Amino acid sequence: MIDHRRLGRELDLFVSDPLAGAGLPIWLPAGAAARHAVEEYVRELERRAGYQHVYSPPLGKRELFALSGHLGYFADEMFPPMRLSADDEFVLRPALCPHHALVYRARGRSYRELPLRVGELGGMYRAERSGVLGGLSRVRAISLNDAHNFCTLEQVGDEVREILRLIREAHAALGVRPAGFRLSLRGSGAKYVGDDASWARAEELLRAALDGVEHEEAPGEAAFYGPKIDIQIVDAAGRESTLSTVQLDFDKPEKFDLSYTDPSGARRRPVLVHRSLVGSMERLFAYLIEVHQGAFPPWYAPVQLLLLPVDAGQADAVARLARRAVDAGLRVEVDAAGSLGARVRDASRRRVPYVGVVGAREAAVDAVALRLRDGRALDPMPAADAVGLVGAVVAARSAELLPPR
Repeated sequence: MIDHRRLGRELDLFVSDPLAGAGLPIWLPAGAAARHAVEEYVRELERRAGYQHVYSPPLGKRELFALSGHLGYFADEMFPPMRLSADDEFVLRPALCPHHALVYRARGRSYRELPLRVGELGGMYRAERSGVLGGLSRVRAISLNDAHNFCTLEQVGDEVREILRLIREAHAALGVRPAGFRLSLRGSGAKYVGDDASWARAEELLRAALDGVEHEEAPGEAAFYGPKIDIQIVDAAGRESTLSTVQLDFDKPEKFDLSYTDPSGARRRPVLVHRSLVGSMERLFAYLIEVHQGAFPPWYAPVQLLLLPVDAGQADAVARLARRAVDAGLRVEVDAAGSLGARVRDASRRRVPYVGVVGAREAAVDAVALRLRDGRALDPMPAADAVGLVGAVVAARSAELLPPR
């Protein structure tokens, strides 16, 4: 398996430049196109599952993170504060949950609104040491697929099971093959907040949600505020890391004084469920580049259809076909420079799933000959049928190159 950093260079997906700084990769057009497709998919998946998306700033006042506990527990991993005046000290956030707590408490809440699912693809920042940075897998600026689900204690079990279902659905569409599930529990030491009863209840709820799911228990791997379910992946070098996660938190609702009114009108604390379906875009794509070796499923391939005119005489026919495909929502390029053989080889190097060749015979009848990434060549077909074929595979988010018969 080739390392994602090498493939990233070969396929023009991302670049690291000393002027930008270590751990701050720049997504090039091809990588950005693939990432955008995945981000749109995840947002739509969450929207259909009842999530409400927000935008929140990537920095906040020092007091916000002191209240959340991050300043006390992650100070060594946070960038130094930015002091604008004696009373204004800001920090780049190491997590999104404090801002989402502010979303919840923006107004009074009723039990009728719960579970309230707040989602965001937002930036967070970690002052990682230069020696541990690498490609997309370990970075300083993180784009996290994050959400915080505020619910009653009675809703926690169903909420966690639904999150696990969404994780499986997203993994299947993306081609993620988890290495295993881990129940991360509290260990010994003083880093954990909250009382023993809350921790025991949280661990019990997560164990129940994992009933029937093969997993291992990992004492000492819990977050400082609660236990979690971690879904692990393994990279090309055999290193294991967490991609998706579900975490229970009884602490932040207390610290931020979050509440809802129950049917009797009494004020009660919600439970906070932190969750990420696919982790950060950076770590996700480090994994996807490697597991697919750059040959992404068609629905998030940077270029889905590459059109090759045999010579200049087919330029107009190819332009019409490209417009039709773009109007159908496909990502299309036209390559007319150089010999046809060289262009076909370059398409193979770029892992383009569909290559459409248009010669004089095809141009005369508005047709195209499709070549698939796996080496199969289809008989010439009407241009509209070719666009429909590619569009059907993309719409189905299939890993196959042809729709089922």
